[in-house]
Amino acid sequence: MPGGTPSGRRGLLADASLTAVLAGLITVVVSCSGPLLVVLAAASAGRLTDEQTASWVWAACVGSGVTAAVLSWWTRMPVITAFSTPGAALLVGSLGDYTYPEAVGAFLVSGLLMALFGLTGVFGQVLRRVPPGIVAAMLAGVLFSFGVGLFSALDGAPLPVLASLATYLAVKQRSPRYAVAWALVAAVLATAVAPGIDASSVDIGLTLPVFTAPEFSGSALVGLAVPLAVVTTASQNAPGLGVLAACGYRPNDRLLITATGLASTVFAPLGGHAVNLAAITAAISTGEEAHRDPRRRYVAGLACGVFYLLAGVCGAALVGLFAVLPPQLIAVIAGTALLATLSTSLTQAVADEPGRDAAVVTFLTTASGVTLGGIGSACWGLVLGLATHAALTAWRRRDRQEKAV
Repeated sequence: MPGGTPSGRRGLLADASLTAVLAGLITVVVSCSGPLLVVLAAASAGRLTDEQTASWVWAACVGSGVTAAVLSWWTRMPVITAFSTPGAALLVGSLGDYTYPEAVGAFLVSGLLMALFGLTGVFGQVLRRVPPGIVAAMLAGVLFSFGVGLFSALDGAPLPVLASLATYLAVKQRSPRYAVAWALVAAVLATAVAPGIDASSVDIGLTLPVFTAPEFSGSALVGLAVPLAVVTTASQNAPGLGVLAACGYRPNDRLLITATGLASTVFAPLGGHAVNLAAITAAISTGEEAHRDPRRRYVAGLACGVFYLLAGVCGAALVGLFAVLPPQLIAVIAGTALLATLSTSLTQAVADEPGRDAAVVTFLTTASGVTLGGIGSACWGLVLGLATHAALTAWRRRDRQEKAV
């Protein structure tokens, strides 16, 4: 039932858990590391001022925080939202061709287009026809790089990797709910003893948003708004819905996509380019590591929203902090947090023998990281997996008909 009543607030206190809160924290840490650097690169390409760049970070984090908290509370599911990383990557190469007010106008129109995608319901109807094994394979492919990244970090940071992994495996034998939490502590402590980390230059001041009046031009609408809406919907919202479905939830695609599209529209004049359902980081808060009871994992979404809001108001400090932290620490944290979800996804992907080949194609395509036409590998994994599934199903049907004759 949707919350908002006193009984709902008491339910939240009863449902709250340390593991869910930590899952929300890790989700934001991972979301604000690599993706944030893509946003900063796009801001640099668009020749934005420091104030405009800080406002962009504020809008991206606060927009994600508001939608994650509200939607998780309302649906009682861990709805994890984020700012569009593929969208920011698209802007790196194209933002400099337009004035900033024109870009803001394109952001606004893109949000309206995504809201329209949600209102029609067609997008969700298509996704519900996708076989579960293909969805699980797509999720496994998305998470594969994080699992590999955990062990790739051995080259530069063997102590945090080994400490985190050993702690995770040891604690999981006795208390699986807290395995990720203690692994996180071990990784941070092992990193802290390493020399060379100097956070003295980090600016801890608060970030304030800057309003920019949107301007609308045909070239910006065609060159920015439409590609941004398509890329965000295909590369983020589709896998985001798939992650929720793979974890046993039945997301209301109309509600979620419409809400994130409208949020993108609202935050566009403050610099936000797109708010969408998270895919990769969502798996941290939607799996068993957040809580064994799926009905109580929505707390992770609420916590994620709160930490996003804190990240937004401290945007300048956030940028400086990730500049001094070793990248291996983020890889260790993310890889450890996603181990259980990756294992479950791989199991589900190959469970159905007739659909196994299609699932393997989906997994390999998604894990490849290929980007074609600005569309990420998760979407292409779904496309090629479905094509394989349709072809094999047609061949089997034809063989059965021939044998029956």
